Amino acid sequence: MNVLSVVGARPQFVKAAAVSQQLRGAHDELLVHTGQHYDPELSEVFFEELALPKPAFHLGVGSGPHATQTAEMMIELEQIVDEESPDVVLVYGDTNSTLAAALVAAKSSTQLAHVEAGLRSYDWSMPEEVNRRLTDHCSDILFAPGQHAKETLAQEGISENVFVPGDVMYDTLLQIRDRLYGIETGLDVPDEYVLATVHRAKNTDDRDRLESIIDAFGQLHVPVVFPAHPRTVTALQEYGLWDRATESARVIDPVTYGQFITLVEDAVCVATDSGGVQKEAFYLDTPCVTLRETTEWIETVDAGWNTLVGAGTSEIVDAVRAAVDPPAKPDLYGNGNAAARIVDQLERSVR
Repeated sequence: MNVLSVVGARPQFVKAAAVSQQLRGAHDELLVHTGQHYDPELSEVFFEELALPKPAFHLGVGSGPHATQTAEMMIELEQIVDEESPDVVLVYGDTNSTLAAALVAAKSSTQLAHVEAGLRSYDWSMPEEVNRRLTDHCSDILFAPGQHAKETLAQEGISENVFVPGDVMYDTLLQIRDRLYGIETGLDVPDEYVLATVHRAKNTDDRDRLESIIDAFGQLHVPVVFPAHPRTVTALQEYGLWDRATESARVIDPVTYGQFITLVEDAVCVATDSGGVQKEAFYLDTPCVTLRETTEWIETVDAGWNTLVGAGTSEIVDAVRAAVDPPAKPDLYGNGNAAARIVDQLERSVR
């Protein structure tokens, strides 16, 4: 089986690491890095740490308006698909890289498989919501991380070739955590802290929302450790909020994946607008407060491990202070063998 795997952003590197490990023993995989995340701290370091194979193609697209970025990716990907004629194009999650590869595959003779299918935030203002919906409806094979996602697909009329292998991010997290056990992160952080991440455009492109979030960090009962995304740093500086941010939180540079999951595991609470971080907190038994009004990982909210608060200062402060002693945690997304189950199903499904 010849597989063309397309990635472009940090969460996709984490997911692809587990699947590539399973694929390469028996199949041929070509990895395409679109360059959507091009900062070394958000790209190359993850390839090195996760032992991802060197990309066969690096498109170097970089940032830009959504339509321009997606179109540039499609032009490059179409040529690669035409020349390589893969049996299946494998995409992950909900980025512009995902949508670009999905549209190219849908207009070719190759099959399209989507890992992390069926997730919905029902917030059409999020580009990721558009990307994930369109990708699902283009896909020939859909891998849902949980039963709720499978049911969502069925409600949209997608019921054939839908499988529930679990969540591949859990596979990678378990492997990394085992390797890092007892190893110091090298980060100087307090004994007790809240870990914060903010990078969604809805928060970073709106000065009032970003200011409210930063003000909440300054009012919490424990220090905030804040690995700042480059987009967020730029926004804070442009809005004149940089000094306030550094007074309200310990702002640090982006960290490696291993350092990050250690920070998540040791935090008293996570405050984030990231979908992937919500899951990582859940897996690592850390309560989560989500700086959004919606989430695609609704099961974590239903389980009592995640609270949606938006960007209001008082709501964030109250939720973080209340995020103690969560209930017993259910098994929602498999047991760490999702990648093996995905490859096994691809072997059965790819023509």
